[in-house]
Amino acid sequence: MGYDTIVCVKQVPDTGNITGEAMKADGTVNRAALPAIFNPEDLHALEAALELRERFGGTVTVLTMGPMGACEVLRDCLYRGADRAVLVSDRRAAASDTLATSYILSQAVKKIGRYDVVFCGRQAIDGDTAQVGPQMAEKLGIPQITYFEKLIDIAGQTIRIRRNVGNGWEILEGKLPILATVIDTANEPRAPAAKRAMRFKRARCRGEIIADVAKDLPQADAPAKQAEADKRAEAARKDGVAIEQWDLDDLKADLKWCGVSGSPTKVHRVQSIVLTKEGFTSIAPTEEGVSKMIHELIVDRTLG
Repeated sequence: MGYDTIVCVKQVPDTGNITGEAMKADGTVNRAALPAIFNPEDLHALEAALELRERFGGTVTVLTMGPMGACEVLRDCLYRGADRAVLVSDRRAAASDTLATSYILSQAVKKIGRYDVVFCGRQAIDGDTAQVGPQMAEKLGIPQITYFEKLIDIAGQTIRIRRNVGNGWEILEGKLPILATVIDTANEPRAPAAKRAMRFKRARCRGEIIADVAKDLPQADAPAKQAEADKRAEAARKDGVAIEQWDLDDLKADLKWCGVSGSPTKVHRVQSIVLTKEGFTSIAPTEEGVSKMIHELIVDRTLG
C-alpha cells in the first residue's frame, strides 16, 4: 500500500567556521556571515525516508523553513530522490526559536495532509537543542521515537524501530502516524543522482522565479514581470520541477506563536570552542607510571 513520509530539513550556517561576525547585536545568529550547508543529521533523516519508500513504497516530501536560499537544500533532496519539496518562507517567522519553529513546521505538516512518518534529524548544528522534532510531535498529537538508528519493520499501522540509547539499543513499537528523529549512525546518505540533478537543477520556488525575472527583464514594467513570473511558474509546475512556497497565511498560523513574539528563548552568546594541547606526556605501563598520572590529574583538578 505504501507509506507517505515527510522529512524536515534545514539549511544551517557552517558552525565549523565561526568568526567574530557570527552574532548580531540583538543576540541572533548572523547567518549571512557564515557559509550555509545541509544540516548533517537531516541528510540521514532523508536517507531513512528514501529507504522506507524503497522497501515498502510510498512518497517522500521534504519540508524546510527559511529564506529563498533554503531552496538549495530542497534541490539537493530532489537530486537524492525526494518526490516533492515545500518551502515555508515568511519574514514574520524570522528569529523563531525552537518553540516557534516547531509550531510553524507542524502547521505545514498539517497542510501537507496525509502522512505516516515524519522524519527529522536529531538536532541542527546551529542550535544543538534536539527540541524541534519532539515539540512537533507534541503539537501534532502523535507519538515520537527519538534516536532512530534502524527501521526494523512496518506493517499496517505499526512500525518497529531500533533506537540508540548510548551504551546499547532497544526495539520500540509505535502506531502510525509517528515522528522519528534520526542520528548520524543510522545510515550512509546516498549521493545525488546525476540524472535527477540535471532535471531538478531547474527547480525553483515562486520567490526565486520572481527574482530571476527581475534580473532577466530589468527594463520591464511590473505587469510584464508579473506575467512572465506566472508563465515560468506554470511551466515549472507542468514540468514537475516546481518547489511549493507557502507563507504563514497559507498555513493559517497564529502570528503570536511565530517569529520573535512566539520565541521566549534568546541567544546569549555564540562562540567556537576548540580544545588544543601542545606536546604530550608519555605514561609508562607500570603501577608507578599510572600512579604518577593519577597524581598529576588530581593536582591539575582534572580528577577529584
